[in-house]
Amino acid sequence: MNKQPLHQAELILSRLERISADSPWAHQASGIRASLAKQLAREIPDQLAIRALLERGFYILEKAASEIPDHNDLAPADRKPPGKGELPR
Repeated sequence: MNKQPLHQAELILSRLERISADSPWAHQASGIRASLAKQLAREIPDQLAIRALLERGFYILEKAASEIPDHNDLAPADRKPPGKGELPR
């Protein structure tokens, strides 16, 4: 089996976990994460299922990311100064 979809599945699992519970995409992300985890736990994962789940997972990540406000759009009082070791934007 091609290892690239498995590697992508592991990466997307960690990214989907980071979607805020307040996001309208959180519930769908949870379902995709569960389905991907089940596929990865199988002795012989279904490549077609993994590819479909990856496609949906990337779509959810894209939509969830579009909800994040641009730092420049925030009012100056809402902007956090860069943390230690971070570069200013």
